[in-house]
Amino acid sequence: MLISAELLLQYHRCKRRPYLDIHGDFKETDGANDLLIKLQRDKIAHQKTILAQWNSYRPSYPQGDWYRGQTATIELMQRGVECIYHGVLLTQYSDIHLHSYELADTQEVTDTESEDFSVSPRLNFPVSSSASPVYPDLERYTLLSRPDLLIKKPGKSCFGDWMYVPVNIELGKRPKQEYQTVAAFHAQILAMVQQAEPEAPWLILRGKETRYPVDLMKAMPQMHRILWELIQTLEINKAPEIFISRQKCNLCHWYSSCYAIAQSQKHLSLLPGITPVRYTQLQALEITTLESLAQTSPTLLENLPGFDSQVACKVIIQAQSVIENRPLILPVRDEILTLAEDNFTANGSNIASGIAQQQSLLLLSPQQINSLSFTSSSPDIFTAPIELYFDIEAQPDLNLDYLLGVLVVNRQTNTEQFYSLLAEKIEDEELIWQQFLDLVWQYPNAPIYHFCVYESDTVKRLAKLYHTPHAIVQPILNRFVDVYEQLTQSVALPVESYALKAIARWLGFEWRYPEASGAKCIYWYDQWLKTGDRTLIEKIQSYNEDDCRATRSVKDWLVNFFAN
Repeated sequence: MLISAELLLQYHRCKRRPYLDIHGDFKETDGANDLLIKLQRDKIAHQKTILAQWNSYRPSYPQGDWYRGQTATIELMQRGVECIYHGVLLTQYSDIHLHSYELADTQEVTDTESEDFSVSPRLNFPVSSSASPVYPDLERYTLLSRPDLLIKKPGKSCFGDWMYVPVNIELGKRPKQEYQTVAAFHAQILAMVQQAEPEAPWLILRGKETRYPVDLMKAMPQMHRILWELIQTLEINKAPEIFISRQKCNLCHWYSSCYAIAQSQKHLSLLPGITPVRYTQLQALEITTLESLAQTSPTLLENLPGFDSQVACKVIIQAQSVIENRPLILPVRDEILTLAEDNFTANGSNIASGIAQQQSLLLLSPQQINSLSFTSSSPDIFTAPIELYFDIEAQPDLNLDYLLGVLVVNRQTNTEQFYSLLAEKIEDEELIWQQFLDLVWQYPNAPIYHFCVYESDTVKRLAKLYHTPHAIVQPILNRFVDVYEQLTQSVALPVESYALKAIARWLGFEWRYPEASGAKCIYWYDQWLKTGDRTLIEKIQSYNEDDCRATRSVKDWLVNFFAN
């Protein structure tokens, strides 16, 4: 079985994805994702830009014939060419095991991870101490490496007085851990092929620090651990448990299939605030359902990794909100602790041992928590005579904020006006920034409502970029009110996400283009710049206006909820 760098990368992101890619029914996958297609095209364009700086050679071989690909690559390496583009390197996983075992006989093995890992008695690879490993036939697994570039460097290898260093070209601006894991994978296989440890592999990123050397002392043990876990997963004839993480899952072609299963199971990963780390802690306590979480004491969770007193309280009330299908006001933390202590005093004066006893003594019932809910102070949000609602559309790869949308609601005259400040060309960003300043200064006392921090961060960025005086910008920022922050600090809603769409749709608000999203707008604007298709810009403007109106819908609901 072939294990490629791509398979390892997908496992790094999601333990379930490689298994589904190998054993799953592709009839259940989603169609092509527009944003993913754009990212793939952007990466190819970025690679071509970098490749133009090198006099590179590409091995010639029939598509998919990796063994002939490796033969062609080795021929180029033996010739000592300066740069090889998409070379093919292969080695058996069993050979790497033997190589590492020999090194372990002469080198001290150190644990570079903060997690609790031990050395398998049969394999010199770290495995989780909580796992029940299987021991596969290692010769079944062939590792396939196709680094973007192999760069010739001075040194000793089986080829002569030179060696090669792997280089990967990434679209990201930061040296993510997943990039470094893949770089270590390439370095390990290259070391076996050229019979010499390479220098530190490089990452070529799309930022100011374009070249990043990977520290193999840290990345290599991490790579071996993930690789070993991947093989363990592939050996077990069962897909790993689902965990829905929308930021990572949204671009995956298995998302709809996994999401449907998670919904049918009422999986805890669908509950806002449940991260992989927190879910692991809950599993250890055998808290795996909404009902069991809703009946848990905050005191039991607050000292666990990933939790604190506030998080523990929030996720429990969040579970109660979903079960009861109604909003619940978040209580004051100090009053929960007081009630927990009263329960403890009433049930006994000695500290109980064991999870069951702790739950018995410190449990707060849903009724007790809900009775405290109305002691919370209401959010710092209000209705004003004139209100502004602000939303931005951006093109991250261009570092461009191309649409500043402002909805002006005048309750005195009972009128509304939406302003779509659009940069049809990249160089128009400064123009729409000035138009925005002029507009909001027409209403110097109006609060400016927005959803999440992006709008305030962007105003600061644009002010710095275009040298706007502090005296002009700061009074505007002082008027900003983050509806998301006010809502999430004061109330739990029976929703799967606190994204604007999830909350507004729960309230009954609908977007004119149901398929529209922030990701879709990135694709649409990219196509607009290439084609000039006006319908794409009109869709983006409609979506942006609907975002402003959705923000207003959420803000008005929050004010009325606390008022009533």
